[in-house]
Amino acid sequence: ETFHAQKAVLKRYVKSCYEMRRFTLRAAVVLAIIFEASKVYAQIENNKHVSSKLQVHIPQNLFKPGGYDHREALFGVPPYGGSIAQMLYYADSDLCDSNVDTNKGYPSRTKDESGKMEPWPSPYILMVDRGQCSFVQKARNAQRNGAAGVIIADNTCLCSAGDTCFSEPGFECERAEPIMADDGSGSDISIPSFLMFKQDADKLKAEMRNNKPIQLEMEWSIPSPDDRVEYDFFTIPRNRVAIDFLMKFREAAKLLDKRAYFTPHMYIYDGERSGCRSEDGANICYNLCTNFGRYCAMDPDNNLDRGISGADIVAESLRRICIWKHYGEDDGIGIVWWDYLQEFMSRCDNEEYFSNEECVQDAFKHAKVDGKAIDQCMKDSGGLTQDKKNQYFDNEITQAEQTGVVIIPAAFVNGAAIRGALSFDNVFGSICAGYLSGTEPVVCAQCASCPDVFDCAANGGHCAAAFGTSSAAANAVSQKTFAGSLFLVCAVFGGMGMAVYSWQRRRMKDEVRDLVAQYMPLEDGDDKGTSLVGGENEFQMS
Repeated sequence: ETFHAQKAVLKRYVKSCYEMRRFTLRAAVVLAIIFEASKVYAQIENNKHVSSKLQVHIPQNLFKPGGYDHREALFGVPPYGGSIAQMLYYADSDLCDSNVDTNKGYPSRTKDESGKMEPWPSPYILMVDRGQCSFVQKARNAQRNGAAGVIIADNTCLCSAGDTCFSEPGFECERAEPIMADDGSGSDISIPSFLMFKQDADKLKAEMRNNKPIQLEMEWSIPSPDDRVEYDFFTIPRNRVAIDFLMKFREAAKLLDKRAYFTPHMYIYDGERSGCRSEDGANICYNLCTNFGRYCAMDPDNNLDRGISGADIVAESLRRICIWKHYGEDDGIGIVWWDYLQEFMSRCDNEEYFSNEECVQDAFKHAKVDGKAIDQCMKDSGGLTQDKKNQYFDNEITQAEQTGVVIIPAAFVNGAAIRGALSFDNVFGSICAGYLSGTEPVVCAQCASCPDVFDCAANGGHCAAAFGTSSAAANAVSQKTFAGSLFLVCAVFGGMGMAVYSWQRRRMKDEVRDLVAQYMPLEDGDDKGTSLVGGENEFQMS
């Protein structure tokens, strides 16, 4: 009976462990869903940082002082500091089908012999209706058919619009603004897109349906209040895109010096809001969180049993925050912070050493970081293990919400979000565009027009490509070396040729001398034979 009782207890224990693991995995999944949803809704707060303008120039009656209210897409690559002013065409379609009929739409164009209208003349801006598919799919189909930009015409009124907007029968107003989010496949989109609200889009569509032309301008700028730019970067450790960017941008931070103030941010999730902290204060999200479920991060390798955990990411995030507090917050440059990142990523950024204390200390040593001061900073901020709040993480969470971070990594220049691919050229160009006109640092003028901006920054503002070389050709020989080598080769082969030529001449002379000697008479003249006497062509027989 005792054996059966123990067996039953063990069975219940195993079952409870299994149920706990299933619960933990469900919690992780729910946490991920909540995280993604919170990222999308956070974008609403970013509307106050809109750095673009939408304006109609033709016809004059549709011109609106200050431009039309709109929302930017979170995909595509806007030309910061530039604009696109082209004729607008209405596709009269939601543009969800990849087989786009470019011979339809408004205003009408000249018809060919078959009765079809000419395609939309490139370059043009295309207006398409919202609905039926993702914003990314619409932009992709427009891009493939020659559009320089896309305007998504909203088909539903916002409740806040009141009597200025009229919804179609059967449609109710929307309380929340639509967000032109990336569906995860928008990395191939290079053209910009705006969402235009229904009350404004209806006016433009009516004008085009009446076959009247519209010239539309999409303009982008970075707020440029003074001669110093402030730029922020949101990421987390182990983000592969951010690692590539950060490994390169150290040189730009040095060149910009105090003309630019950098602030790195760690994107940590609020565990309490995400449901990872129970009512009785327990951490119910396994090893994704610290501080009893208060601060969390996603598992980078999606394996809760092994490898780097979300809690490891949170710990490294706090370490980087403290390093910046000690070595970068005063001057906004933080060379020691950049050095630590490079040392850590080259030594410890792998599954085996990521949370290894000895590896971290080794990175401290090579980056010249005071490890004791950083450890104390981490403890004083609230630490990671106790059931209490961490002031630095609370500040980071608040900053992310106020800024409107949607996708990480994310970069902001003077409070404006940088769209498109997170590349060195894109961010560096945006920073240079953020200075008050005429106050840009010299390095901006030196590198802005360089074919290889990173190579220019890495060389201290020297654009090698402007002098006939590039980063790809940086390892090639110089013109002097090439000319010297060519001369040496020619000299060697020329010398060898002359030696062969001289040898052949001597050999030929010897052969001729031997042949002549065979026919020459003896010098005493007693022998009879044929001899050559007198001048040329005179022969004497004896």
